Amino acid sequence: MAHGILIAGLRRWARMPVVGRIALIYLLARLVTTGLLLMAAGASSSLSRFGLTPSLRDFVLGWDAQWYWWVAVNGYPAVLPTTASGDVAENAWAFMPVYAYVSNAIGLGDWAAGALVVSLVSGFLACLMLHRLLRARIGSTAALWAVAFFASGPLAALFQVGYAEALFTLLLLIALDLVARRRYGWLYLVLPVMGFTRPGILAFALFLGLHGVLRWMRRDREALPARHAVHIVMLGALATVVGFAWQVIAGVVTGDGDAYLKTELSWRRNWLPDPSEHFLPFEGFVRGAEFWAGQAGLPAWTGWVLLGALLVGAATLLLRSRSVRRLGVEIRLWSTSYLLYLVAVFFPQSSTLRLLMPLTPLWGALAVPRSRSYRWTMLGLCLLTQWLWILSMYGLARTFYQVP
Repeated sequence: MAHGILIAGLRRWARMPVVGRIALIYLLARLVTTGLLLMAAGASSSLSRFGLTPSLRDFVLGWDAQWYWWVAVNGYPAVLPTTASGDVAENAWAFMPVYAYVSNAIGLGDWAAGALVVSLVSGFLACLMLHRLLRARIGSTAALWAVAFFASGPLAALFQVGYAEALFTLLLLIALDLVARRRYGWLYLVLPVMGFTRPGILAFALFLGLHGVLRWMRRDREALPARHAVHIVMLGALATVVGFAWQVIAGVVTGDGDAYLKTELSWRRNWLPDPSEHFLPFEGFVRGAEFWAGQAGLPAWTGWVLLGALLVGAATLLLRSRSVRRLGVEIRLWSTSYLLYLVAVFFPQSSTLRLLMPLTPLWGALAVPRSRSYRWTMLGLCLLTQWLWILSMYGLARTFYQVP
């Protein structure tokens, strides 16, 4: 009886269109995430940031979602707030406007409801785009598994809270697919929206530069029409302009040309007793390596060694791993560009895992092995790490390393 039901279910699955399969995977993943969030709410205590018995709405509005809500309701400050010591304090300029205002419009004034809808819908559409991006490279079945890993992975709660990651990832996957299909013209519409949704557009500018160089080097194998070359150059310039535009806007509104950078650096004072007053590329990761080594009771040089090992390991995987190479050159170039961008501009802290979400296409590499036991084990690990992340960041959040 059970065997017959299983066979019938498999047949219905085989007849189901790909969009239906992805919708079912995403729906089941969201139900699981909802259950995990409810479990985290039950585990929350009076010592937690969210207090006793928080609601799912409290989680939607938690942490950085408060800043997006603030932007939607109050806009951006014309005068930078300062601390008692005279330093620029944390403020709304660190958060881009698209997600904040779109959520407010969708929610008809109920920002939390709008944010939930935008994140949920963006997550589903991102799953569709991930499958579209991967299926020609690793096959439809493996691409479906990559979607399952993505929808159920460590950061899956971001599809159900007020963060811009789901929307940014959707726009990114659209942009990568357009580049892969040489449909450059549509990128003139996508890149500005992407650039004002979340930081990361400068990494895409680097990616376009590398993509253009590679196409020039391979022009004997793939023709490089003049219109493609012009598009690549113009789009790289557009991504660069958009990438610096927010700094210019913040400077014009506040009268302080360094308003955005000062705002971003204000968060580092939560971690470092003596952060630099001015932004220096790559300094964040170097200081971060020292900080985390110190937290472990180790000398600073061990942090540098670990950082170097991580960078070498990432480079080796992107260059040599067969599974990663199967994903195609565009995904590898994007992953390289984004990792370089992270190392250049960010300080590694508890939000680092969340900042890795733009590397979503790499789920395809983990879906390449065909072993069923491997794939189900990987899915189980995704769910386990999702639970641990939700429990730490939402259920038990009470200290500096529990900020998503």
